[in-house]
Amino acid sequence: MLTNPQLSWTALAAFSRSMSRMMEAGVEVRKSLQTSSRQSADRRMAGAIENVVVSVASGRTLAEAFEREGELFPPLFRDLVNVGEQTGSVPEVFNALAKYYDSRIKQIKDFRAAIAWPVIQLVAAIGIIGLLVFILGILPTADNGKPFDVLGLGLYGATGAGVWFLGWFGAAVAGFVVWKMANRSTAWQVALHPVLLGLPVIGPCMRSFAISRFSWCFALTQQAGMSIKPSLECSLKATSNGAFQMAQPLIWQELADGETLADALTASKLFPNEYLQFVATAEETGTVPEQLDRMSHLFEDDAHRAMHRMTAIFSGVIWAGVAGIVIFFIFRIAMMYVGLLNDAVKQAL
Repeated sequence: MLTNPQLSWTALAAFSRSMSRMMEAGVEVRKSLQTSSRQSADRRMAGAIENVVVSVASGRTLAEAFEREGELFPPLFRDLVNVGEQTGSVPEVFNALAKYYDSRIKQIKDFRAAIAWPVIQLVAAIGIIGLLVFILGILPTADNGKPFDVLGLGLYGATGAGVWFLGWFGAAVAGFVVWKMANRSTAWQVALHPVLLGLPVIGPCMRSFAISRFSWCFALTQQAGMSIKPSLECSLKATSNGAFQMAQPLIWQELADGETLADALTASKLFPNEYLQFVATAEETGTVPEQLDRMSHLFEDDAHRAMHRMTAIFSGVIWAGVAGIVIFFIFRIAMMYVGLLNDAVKQAL
């Protein structure tokens, strides 16, 4: 469940980029495959490509050969390779895939860089509090000789500090498991993503990324000459968003009933009015692929700006939380000592 069944984005980006260059130069497909898979960042790549080469040598198409490798290659990758073979644009498709995975890698790196310092602050605060629980817990206080319970949770000394650290570690592991399951399971995405899209900060960021990927894939598949239904399915799948993927039957039904693409997308209630106006204008002028390709870049820029705002807010929330924890313990310790002084004064009197 936690192990990624698919090749890493880094490996897929490097492989796709090399395949694009090799095939653009006219190198035979099997030699291109073998050369592109060497020195991959993912050890599984070489073995998988050897299987693909054998399949191609036995007469299967490149798309069929990748399909036989199952989930090792993502569905979007397999779908677009199939599009490239059907339309004679395999080098262009591999080039587009390389840019797509490079973009996904950059998004993750940007997010991690933005959130790194607040996370370090949170970890430091947890460590300091645990140390405080340990130190104050081994110091006897008052007449009864009971140690300080600085958290008010019955935690003190080495045992209390251990419980404190294990509690946070368990919460981090649980969060990681939930995140992995949500990323890997379509059912989780369908249930969770519509809720996240409705949130004030996270929603706009997720929506912009989804629309950018939809526009990029729809433009690519339409320019390659793919028919509308598989193009729509592939593009909604490319969003990696459960809400958009769930809307596919509705959008296709609208198109099958004779509605325009703009009206069909409107029915999903997932696309902003500005985007729908662009699509409507593009349909009138017969430039849908070209306009959506341009819109994909615009919405990707919007998504990056939204992500920076989101990480800034998350950073502020974490910083405020750390500051609140520190202030709470300062006052708690101060009140403990005030209580001790009052007890001492009463005893003296």
